[in-house]
Amino acid sequence: MKTALVTGANKSIGYEVARQLAQKDIYVFLASRNLENGLDATNQLKLDGFNNVEAIQLDITDDESVKNARAEIGKKTKILDILINNAGIYGGYPQAALDASIDQFKATFDTNVYGVVRVTQAFIDLLKKSPEPRIVNVSSSQGSITLHSDPAYKYYDYKGVVYLSSKSALNMYTVVLAYELKNSHFKINAVCPGYTKTDFNGHRGTGKIEDAAKRILKYAFIGKDGPTGKFFSEENNPETEEIPW
Repeated sequence: MKTALVTGANKSIGYEVARQLAQKDIYVFLASRNLENGLDATNQLKLDGFNNVEAIQLDITDDESVKNARAEIGKKTKILDILINNAGIYGGYPQAALDASIDQFKATFDTNVYGVVRVTQAFIDLLKKSPEPRIVNVSSSQGSITLHSDPAYKYYDYKGVVYLSSKSALNMYTVVLAYELKNSHFKINAVCPGYTKTDFNGHRGTGKIEDAAKRILKYAFIGKDGPTGKFFSEENNPETEEIPW
């Protein structure tokens, strides 16, 4: 049975990603900063008939927590096939370039960028043992510098400097990581789930959580000839899904 780790998996898109992975007979580690919330999520999945799920305490902003999660998962499996770096924060307000505080930037980058780096580096040894390792970094079209330079972009006027810059940085990490592992079996991509109705945006989104999860998982299951080091958003490019950095 293949294994997967999903960060921020106790609610919203992360929870749905975990559920859909479990549906595909993947053993899923649901990472949650608060273990009790993670246990509540796995208990609900078990009530729905999924026994191939397990809660893991993992605060991606804490080095010791990531280290402990790696040790705990390492006791249960020697191989990790899929890593979904889903956990993220918006960063609060204000988000104007001249008003956002340095503390806002630090906290947001600590989760949206450094957290992804911590988790990826901690679990890369288990991923390397998989015959088809897949990493999906959950990004946002809001992190596209090209799109945000184009007045025709539908979210052109939605410019939150803290969140946008963190996702741009995440995208660059994705590009470099994919480059470094280009001669391996890894497939590593950044995927925008779309403007989804979740707690993250105060339920102002228009998309469904189920569809967002499907968009993410599409790139968790791509074949050996699939893309790597790319940026995808079905919402912004329904034809090929690839969007510019």
